[in-house]
Amino acid sequence: MKRILFLSKSESASSTRYRALQFMPLLTQAGFEVAHANVSGNAGTAFLRTLVKAARADIVVVLRKTLPGPLLWLLRSASRRLVFDFDDAIFCNTDGSGSPTRMRRFAAMLGACDHVFAGNSFLASKTTPFNPRVTVLPTCVDPERYQVVAEKSQNSLDLVWIGSASTKKYLLAVLPALRLAAARVPGLRLKIIADFDLPDAGFPVLAVPWNAATEARELASAHIGIAPMRDDQWSRGKCALKILQYMAAGLPVISSAAGANAEVVEAGRSGYLVAGDAEWCERIAELASDEDLRARMGDAGREKLMAAYSLAPVSSRMRSVFDQLS
Repeated sequence: MKRILFLSKSESASSTRYRALQFMPLLTQAGFEVAHANVSGNAGTAFLRTLVKAARADIVVVLRKTLPGPLLWLLRSASRRLVFDFDDAIFCNTDGSGSPTRMRRFAAMLGACDHVFAGNSFLASKTTPFNPRVTVLPTCVDPERYQVVAEKSQNSLDLVWIGSASTKKYLLAVLPALRLAAARVPGLRLKIIADFDLPDAGFPVLAVPWNAATEARELASAHIGIAPMRDDQWSRGKCALKILQYMAAGLPVISSAAGANAEVVEAGRSGYLVAGDAEWCERIAELASDEDLRARMGDAGREKLMAAYSLAPVSSRMRSVFDQLS
């Protein structure tokens, strides 16, 4: 029985939940012994305990976190097989600008590993100069979590956006387009599932605090999922989680034509890829006026999710790599 140890900064981190914890039951069913532990970037008693756990595992998977040189050397020495998994452009700054420091640590981390899991093709392309042993392992969701019965509002047409204050900037950038759409579509409302509100948006907004137990129902009760995104290095590293959640909930999607969003959304089939305020407004109005179109696109999105971005196929890809690492 192979022992797999996932290491990340915390169990509550989104990347830990989506790229480790949700796979653990399936990996256990497949015959692996699986565990998770936190890892810090500082030498100390906690890091020594992590090294002991790593030495007992057959494969250690580090999620997203690069380590200073001495700590990386210790972890590499303690690990039989070391895998790095990342779902963000951690080699640059969050505004998309270059960072020599981040890139050095990224390159060192990749060079020390036996294999790399990259969340999308853009991230994989940034991996190969430092480690050619890379597998694209897309972020995925468990479709069963989104199989809920939720009544949609009859008094409003709800666009939904799910995220957090850290990604609020993307939503703010599309507000002018949403105002145009609100002037054109009677009853248009924006539902925000996050940790903030937009009281000055200029059109109706419903702010719903994010909660793991209710997010599926809140998504399913909306009519259209939106995913505005910038086109820069940081954004291209994003792995389209919002879109996958919308698709799992059976919603049609309108997204910026950028990054992994453009890979996941099949334009004209599961949603629309747009650029510019006028196009945002036009596509919102089109979907708002056609309930049957929304249903067809929602069904197509869920079908694609089941085939390529659900737990079963992605878990199978992960297991295949683990089986090959000896």
